Amino acid sequence: MEPVLRATARVLPVSAAGECLLLLDQDPGRPGELRWGTIGGALDPGEDHVGAALRELREETGVVVAADALVGPFHRDHRHFTYDGRAYLGDSTFFALRLSSDVAITFEHLEPGEVDNVIEARWWTPHDVAADGRLVAPDLPEIMSAAIVAARGAAPA
Repeated sequence: MEPVLRATARVLPVSAAGECLLLLDQDPGRPGELRWGTIGGALDPGEDHVGAALRELREETGVVVAADALVGPFHRDHRHFTYDGRAYLGDSTFFALRLSSDVAITFEHLEPGEVDNVIEARWWTPHDVAADGRLVAPDLPEIMSAAIVAARGAAPA
């Protein structure tokens, strides 16, 4: 089966302590296989990367920020993956966001397919999430490190 191209926007909130906010989720096609990953998802028709990043941030965490709070994009990658039994080629554009670690997180705005599949939100250092080992992608700690550098280079909010 030919993979479906899926353009996504991803957000890595970064705390003053150098931690990134990640989501623990599962692929509904592989229940119980939990992995830490970034906030984000597919662009809707007619939506640009910034708009998608802001929408996904709100849907998946309840956090609302202005477009100029996003830093980047600081990273882009292409990778093959499956989700719910379907093959995709992901084209992901990553933004960093300076955010206080005491911000309230809610899953009240999740899309129906994400309910019961997004399990937890937690602040992680790249080192600690690598040690945990449940990564959506093996290079997640390196992407987190790049987000921390990008966010620290941004002007104060």
